[in-house]
Amino acid sequence: MAADKRAGKTTLSLADTVARDYRAVALVLQGGGALGAYQAGVIEALDEAGLHPHWVAGISIGALNAAIIAGNPPGRRVERLREFWETICRPPLLPSTLVYNAAAWPLLWQNGISGLAAWRALTEGQAGFFHPRPTSLLPWHTGPASASWYDTAPLRATLERLADFDRINDARAMRVSVGAVNVRSGDFVYFDNTRDTLRPEHFMASGALPPGFPAVEIDGEFYWDGGMVSNTPLYKVLSERPSRDTLVFQVDLWSAHGTLPRDLVEVAERSKEIQFSSRTRLVTEFMRRTQEQRRLLHDLMELVPEDRRDTPAFRRAAARAEATLTNVIHLIYQDKPYEGHYKDYEFSAASMHGHWHSGVADMRHTLAHPQWLAAPDPEHPFVTHDVHHGEAG
Repeated sequence: MAADKRAGKTTLSLADTVARDYRAVALVLQGGGALGAYQAGVIEALDEAGLHPHWVAGISIGALNAAIIAGNPPGRRVERLREFWETICRPPLLPSTLVYNAAAWPLLWQNGISGLAAWRALTEGQAGFFHPRPTSLLPWHTGPASASWYDTAPLRATLERLADFDRINDARAMRVSVGAVNVRSGDFVYFDNTRDTLRPEHFMASGALPPGFPAVEIDGEFYWDGGMVSNTPLYKVLSERPSRDTLVFQVDLWSAHGTLPRDLVEVAERSKEIQFSSRTRLVTEFMRRTQEQRRLLHDLMELVPEDRRDTPAFRRAAARAEATLTNVIHLIYQDKPYEGHYKDYEFSAASMHGHWHSGVADMRHTLAHPQWLAAPDPEHPFVTHDVHHGEAG
């Protein structure tokens, strides 16, 4: 809180204004593999502004970032996120300075280095994350936990080293939700620290995309990557009841909008974008209409006389009505010219730093427009701001 002595007023900081206008700040993290360093950059910029989420919901790499965020106090989150990403992007072939500086090279060289890094990930794995499974080419396997190209055992050790799971399971400090798919039933589920004791395997399950990564066993059931069903946990946050006035930072790694592909390589990239963007705009529009209807129902119920309120119909309506306000700030990672269809498994240090810096820049740009974070008008209780398109709805 800052004092404006000339005006004789006290000026609230952005963090204080958000705390005044909203009961909760939620962070929604989409899946996207190596692109997830963009989300870490967003966190760095939020941390600079003193904005700390009360709830983090993630899918796949978003779930792994969520583990680091929730598993550390605010003052250490950026440091731990940096350690996590530097660990899993450690270049085993080329000197780190050479790979890092590749981003400054001509586009042709950038394409070559980026492709080399993706090829290396496929053939060698990533330090502290996954390594090739020697038995994957054999015609038999010992079970669902080994039926994959790669072994993710190193990821468990990385999570245990960088995240405090006692802290993760303290829902009073931060709520945590991560999505996965039950392999046997096909049901999409959320593991949530308000009802589950979260362990490394819950986060690993959320990122267990087959056939690359194996199914993860949790309490006798096996789970795959939540992105197979829904890659964006926005609906989980927006549909929570009872709801509260909430500011949502939705950080997506795949854009639903794109260009027409001209060859099979571009077809592979575009199909991935469409699949993993998870119909974000459709979910947002659905929840906007739902909340407007609930607000209208709430206002209409205020007109009911007191002596008519003790009825079953009124109580049923009351359970569906709400007067909460929601603001969704939508950030989407923007592709670099040298990236290809392998961008989600291209873990070079150069690309990681590029993604991270993009996240910092986009979030700083957002926070430079505090009006975007203002509480919605009750007449329009649900608003969205698309940072990259300059749109509000």
